[in-house]
Amino acid sequence: MAAAKDLLTNFGSVIASLMFFWAIFQQYFPHHLRTHFDKYSQKFITLFYPYIQITFYEATGERFMRSEAYVAIENYLSSNSSKQAKRLKADLLKNNQSLALSMDEHEEVADEYKRVKIWWAFGKIVSKQATISFHPLADEKRFYKLTFHKKNRDLIMGEYLSYVMKEGNAIKVRNRQRKLYTNSGVQWSHVVFEHPATFRTLAMDPIKKDEIIEDLITFSKGEDFYARIGRAWKRGYLLYGPPGTGKSTMVAAMANLLNYDIYDLELTAVKDNTELRRLLIETSSKSIIVIEDIDCSRDLTGQRKKKKEEKVEENIADEEKKIAMSMMGREEQDMSQSKVTLSGLLNFIDGLWSACGGERLIVFTTNHVEKLDSALIRRGRMDKHVELSYCEFEAFKILAYNYLRIKSHPLFPTIEKLLGEVKMTPADVAENLMPKTAKADATSSLESLIDALKMVKQEVEHTSES
Repeated sequence: MAAAKDLLTNFGSVIASLMFFWAIFQQYFPHHLRTHFDKYSQKFITLFYPYIQITFYEATGERFMRSEAYVAIENYLSSNSSKQAKRLKADLLKNNQSLALSMDEHEEVADEYKRVKIWWAFGKIVSKQATISFHPLADEKRFYKLTFHKKNRDLIMGEYLSYVMKEGNAIKVRNRQRKLYTNSGVQWSHVVFEHPATFRTLAMDPIKKDEIIEDLITFSKGEDFYARIGRAWKRGYLLYGPPGTGKSTMVAAMANLLNYDIYDLELTAVKDNTELRRLLIETSSKSIIVIEDIDCSRDLTGQRKKKKEEKVEENIADEEKKIAMSMMGREEQDMSQSKVTLSGLLNFIDGLWSACGGERLIVFTTNHVEKLDSALIRRGRMDKHVELSYCEFEAFKILAYNYLRIKSHPLFPTIEKLLGEVKMTPADVAENLMPKTAKADATSSLESLIDALKMVKQEVEHTSES
């Protein structure tokens, strides 16, 4: 017993002496000697310390953007941390109805991959010279630290980290709130995307609908195919047809089918091609970039004119434009003076800048496809052209089931005959099927539609006679 006490006493004395020596060394030895000592002491410790550590910081680059690796790790650890960690952070997920749990500061959790144990720790370093900044990440460094035995180096740095990235990104897609973005200059702002449209409720020919669905799903699974053929992983859709035929609704249905975000690009708010490129860089993968009513951008998409009389018309239009500009406020003038060119837009679609990010759909909608420059909508740029036309009987049956919950009715043959004789958009058909009173039923709604179709038919006949 006495020998044990003597051993502890001697050990304590040794530790105290070492601490005293270290304090003297730090205070009185020259800086360059201490630097060499630290360097070689670290190498000495490394010989006996069998673990490797890798740190993944949240912020990267001068713009303090979040590291994709950090985000993937955060998502991957969310399931493990909720089971092991004692201190957790909680964030709301979709529709503010579920929680995502993640590790809080100074927590550590263990993971296992192919019977190899790994440890993850979360930490944060706050800058001592924190300044007022619009980038909170500039004043603190949050990080995840991975620790593993050095004998497993190849497995962890190869297979395991690839597995973590893949699983983390998959979790992000499942849990994320999809967003609808719009641009103001070179900035995107967003709201949560909650449009209920689906291909099941979309009023169009079922055969054409199934063809589009198959095309979209094939595209979403085509990463390896696009890499093999040497093309950017993107696809262009041109949706054209009269107003009210469901072009915007189809975009929403596409987003809901693929679980993509939507970027609604307003070209009139973009000053020039440089701003257009900046906006493109800021878009994410798994997204749909939409330019609606592109036929309204006459300077961009109109047919290139060479005839003399057309140039005269353009000069007259320019004079009228100057008069109109003089009557506008400064803000309105800035909006109208967009210098985005046709070549800039084409480079955005399929040039070098189109490869900045993968898995993206580019969608143009137009009411007048004949007004668009052929260079803009050729195959390879707008790969798939989808005509959305007036309501046919098959599309009507979808609307009847959506609005009235009926699949057949004695009035259906009459409606089928009338739809074959007159043109009415799905939006107009849907409005006539909408119950107008609390007592309205399927029969009264169908009769309302028949009356509207007959009225359109009479107007057409009267116009043709006159």
